Amino acid sequence: MRIRLLYFFLSLPFWGIAQKEAYLFSYFVKNGEDGLHFAYSTDGLHWKALKGGNSFLKPVVGKDKLMRDPCIYQDKNGTYHMVWTSGWWDKIIGYASSKDLVNWSEQRAIPVMEHEPTAKNSWAPEIAYDDKTKQFLIFWATTIPGRHTDVADSEKEKGLNHRMYYVTTKDFKTFSETKLFFDPDFSVIDATILKRGKNYMMFLKNENPNPPQKNIRTTEAKSALGPFPTKVSEPITGKSWAEGPTAIEVGEYVYVYFDKYTQHKYGAVRSKDLKIWEDVSGQVTFPEGIRHGTAFKVPMTLVEALQK
Repeated sequence: MRIRLLYFFLSLPFWGIAQKEAYLFSYFVKNGEDGLHFAYSTDGLHWKALKGGNSFLKPVVGKDKLMRDPCIYQDKNGTYHMVWTSGWWDKIIGYASSKDLVNWSEQRAIPVMEHEPTAKNSWAPEIAYDDKTKQFLIFWATTIPGRHTDVADSEKEKGLNHRMYYVTTKDFKTFSETKLFFDPDFSVIDATILKRGKNYMMFLKNENPNPPQKNIRTTEAKSALGPFPTKVSEPITGKSWAEGPTAIEVGEYVYVYFDKYTQHKYGAVRSKDLKIWEDVSGQVTFPEGIRHGTAFKVPMTLVEALQK
């Protein structure tokens, strides 16, 4: 009897580990031609590549057939929806869905900016869900020359002067007309939305080149559809040039991971109140070569399945 009880208590920690949730990070490497990669973590600090760092899905849509900035969002029925940047100068974004992150639907092109003859691009699409209207929101950055207030030295940015645009959908089959989503007085890219409590926090990059900003800021609204105030916070990412933010709740903290792209490494800040941010870049570890993706929570059993 004592032996059985000892075995029972010794097995409890392992049972607990097997049941707990983990975190996945979808990302790309190099230019994105290799497709979708995954890393996982159990603490939000230490991330390890899955499948030996090899790709889980190769891109087939777009002029350049790239899979940059993969954003994955799980709906209430358990389906994972993914959107991505399909090419540097595409007017489309890529889309696919999966139940298990291994077997994917046929990849499709969503023609989000093809109605705009001078639109230059469709970068870093993201997905959010608006509880009030019961629909999904897909938003991304586009430059339409002459459409918005110019930024200093835009020619050094290849004439790029981005604003955020969006469509809505309930089924990822039919989509609303494309509309302007976020129009601040600076060039903005790489926006992502985190719902916390009743509010929605948007993290975004100020892309202005002169004086150089290249940092992550925040703005908050009561709906995923906004309107989000265009007067944004001060930078939360310090002096390092940063892009590609993704935010996730880990315990009592909200972590924001971002690409320190001039240093070729990842950084992170965290906060309990979304006002005071602690830089924990020195505590995080990521797979070599990781670039702009999305962090999201999954069952540990899914990580184990992906490992196999």
